[in-house]
Amino acid sequence: MRTPFISANWKMNKTVDETVLFMKEFIPLVKDTKGVDIVIAPPFTALQTAFSLLKDTNISLSAQNVFYEEKGAYTGEISPSMLTEIGCSYVIIGHSERRQYFNETDEIVNKKIKIAQKYGLAIIMCIGESLAEREAGKTMDILKKQLINGLKHISAENIIIAYEPIWAIGTGKTATTEQAQEAHNFIRGELRSLYGKTAEEIRILYGGSVTPDNIKALMSCQDVDGALVGGASLKADNFAKIVNFKK
Repeated sequence: MRTPFISANWKMNKTVDETVLFMKEFIPLVKDTKGVDIVIAPPFTALQTAFSLLKDTNISLSAQNVFYEEKGAYTGEISPSMLTEIGCSYVIIGHSERRQYFNETDEIVNKKIKIAQKYGLAIIMCIGESLAEREAGKTMDILKKQLINGLKHISAENIIIAYEPIWAIGTGKTATTEQAQEAHNFIRGELRSLYGKTAEEIRILYGGSVTPDNIKALMSCQDVDGALVGGASLKADNFAKIVNFKK
């Protein structure tokens, strides 16, 4: 049985002060939640503050990105040791916005996963197709390519996959339960090809305009094990409703 996994991705939102206010409201709303892994990914500037507030709670901390070298002359980048030092347990790698705006390739994603694993970080690896690719019938080809190239020479240890149809991110559009299950089932099959029976243990999250209104339907899908939540995670009460989807 795979434990449900719900993660917030705040993207470039929330100052340190706003992070404090959010945590003070959110933590009490989920303190009694059981059977769900809860993760929050604030921006880099708020990570240390977030960790100080999340210590001794049932909520883990994630970074939104990491660089693929341990140290060096890489102005503006963040190394995996910097993340673990301030309490990060997870890191998001390969988000579509990183691929789109910062030209991250599958090969770069692969290098980042390798270094993150070396430092004991669990990885939330994002994959997904654009609207044009879906309409051209290329969804499964894109997902297969991103999985094979991104996970090349990578062990299954601490890997979580987030399926994010790019056309559904921040648009208010959500994949139907049938579309979500179809994609997640395909991903599970590809993971079996890579990892054998271990694939049954890998959690596959859905991301793309997840809300309190659609989380239950998405979580009813056999191969949807959780959600990577963007906009709806910015309000404590909204995100708590998603985390508490079982209630």
